[in-house]
Amino acid sequence: MASPSAFALLCFLSLLLNVTHCKTLKRDVKALNEIKASLGWRVVYSWIGEDPCGDGDLPPWSGVTCSTQGGYRVVTELEVYAVSIVGPFPVAVTNLLELTRLDLHNNKLTGPISPQIGRLKNLRILNLRWNKLQDVIPPEIGELKKLTHLYLSFNNFKGEIPKELANLPELRYLYLHENRFTGRVPPELGTLQNLRHLDVGNNHLVGTIRELIHIEGSFPALRNLYLNNNFLTGGIPAQLANLTNLEILYLSYNKMSGPIPSGLAHIPRLTYLYLDHNLFSGRISDAFYKHPFLKEMYVEGNAFRPGVKPIGVHQVLELSDTEFLV
Repeated sequence: MASPSAFALLCFLSLLLNVTHCKTLKRDVKALNEIKASLGWRVVYSWIGEDPCGDGDLPPWSGVTCSTQGGYRVVTELEVYAVSIVGPFPVAVTNLLELTRLDLHNNKLTGPISPQIGRLKNLRILNLRWNKLQDVIPPEIGELKKLTHLYLSFNNFKGEIPKELANLPELRYLYLHENRFTGRVPPELGTLQNLRHLDVGNNHLVGTIRELIHIEGSFPALRNLYLNNNFLTGGIPAQLANLTNLEILYLSYNKMSGPIPSGLAHIPRLTYLYLDHNLFSGRISDAFYKHPFLKEMYVEGNAFRPGVKPIGVHQVLELSDTEFLV
């Protein structure tokens, strides 16, 4: 009788040769067939056969990636996007316990994200942007300890941004813009040692930057901070200059006021600084105009003294998924 390791090797080789000598875990087969039944004809026309990992001469289902584990095939990635799926978030997906990537973006999914999402302990990338998802973000997302990329933008989420997101030690990219979030941005997010990109723009958020960065050593790796199009008040605290990795600071269309601290001009790689359409006043230090990397500084719609001028030509910065899905 072949040893378990020899059987696993045979299973792996069979996948390479498109031969099904090993079985797909029944739990995953059942879950994908439940999803197949719930998603409708727009997807299932390419999902042929009963086994999502391929069966005999049939290839794996489109968007389904499998690998071997313990002598069985398991589903590790599910990517079904831009195919106009209509209906609620498929709860059965939370039974795919070995998933590392779940990408259902640019569809028409509705309703809440199931709290059972917390079962996907191996998930690294969760992309649900450009849907019609609603309700609050379940705090159980904070149980996905391996998550590096979280895309929830362009939905109808409401309520407060859960502080449980600060429980994701590997999180690098957090996209929450274009929703209906209220309350304050949790300052606990500042404890995320690997967070590079935080976008909470175009919501209904309140509070101040001082509250956001009041935890000592906040946001040590942050490069891009998007707080635009909210209801933030107060000034820019001098302590913001402690975010020495910042490259983009986007504060447009808030209700912020006061002077611009000259210390911001000493953030070494600051490249884009958007201050427009607030209530800022005073002058802007000459150091900004001498900054070696600052390409754009937009100042329109404030109460600055005469002579304050922009730098560069204003552009709307919308970065694509492909720049971060690594």
